[in-house]
Amino acid sequence: MATARPGWSRRAQYSLFFSFLALIAGVFVGLILLAMSLLAPAKFQSVRGAALDITGPVSSSLHQVTATAGGLFSGAGNYWDAANQNASLKRERDAMRRQILQARAIVLENRELKATLHLREGEHGAIAVGRVVGSSFSSPRRFAILSVGTSSGVRIGMPVRSADGLVGRVIDAGALASRVLLVSDHNNIIPARLLRGGLPVIAQGRGDGTIDVRPLEVGRNPFKRGDIIITSGTGGLYPPLVPIARVVKLDDDGAVALPLADPSRISFAIVEQPYEPAAAAGEEP
Repeated sequence: MATARPGWSRRAQYSLFFSFLALIAGVFVGLILLAMSLLAPAKFQSVRGAALDITGPVSSSLHQVTATAGGLFSGAGNYWDAANQNASLKRERDAMRRQILQARAIVLENRELKATLHLREGEHGAIAVGRVVGSSFSSPRRFAILSVGTSSGVRIGMPVRSADGLVGRVIDAGALASRVLLVSDHNNIIPARLLRGGLPVIAQGRGDGTIDVRPLEVGRNPFKRGDIIITSGTGGLYPPLVPIARVVKLDDDGAVALPLADPSRISFAIVEQPYEPAAAAGEEP
């Protein structure tokens, strides 16, 4: 009974045989090329040229593949660098924008402070100038906090104004701060006049940031859009001729106006002595 032969398989034997033949053929071709290079250099040069023609396209293809791969990596690196530079430029732009906004805010604040100080110089009853540090917006009651108090001479009932117009009156005063009832609060009723023609009117806050303006005499609506409402000085407290609001909407017998001195836009305000009509009349020649 026949048994399988031990050792290599037939495929392994063929592979070893052909490898051996290839090795012998390589050595034989190498010897021929060596002998040709020594005995017939001209013919060997032509053989080298033919080999170069054969291997040239292959080398060119490999070079293009290598260059393409290098270009991809280089392009990716350049894109990454450009993205980083773009992000850095955006950060610098945002920082410069913030600095510009801060500079503009400082300029506006300085301009307002100068206007307020100029107003104080022209007012004999000025008590103190303070910064508006807060105000209410969502509440029906309208207040503002001023950074001056009793230590600066501020007392309850004193009127408060800015370079833009009337702010309100002091209703609470601490040593270093005071609370101001704004002209837009519904508990603040101000005797006023229409700048155009001097018609007496009443200005009362609506509790929503606006002011309700009504004429004292019932009849034709005297208001127009854009009309300026000023204090009349009647009844004391608020000095006359101080701007209060601008008419923005008409209704059946009156108008709705917006305060000219909006606490959300002003930074400084001045506290004054309450206006006394009799004393003011006595000062006139």
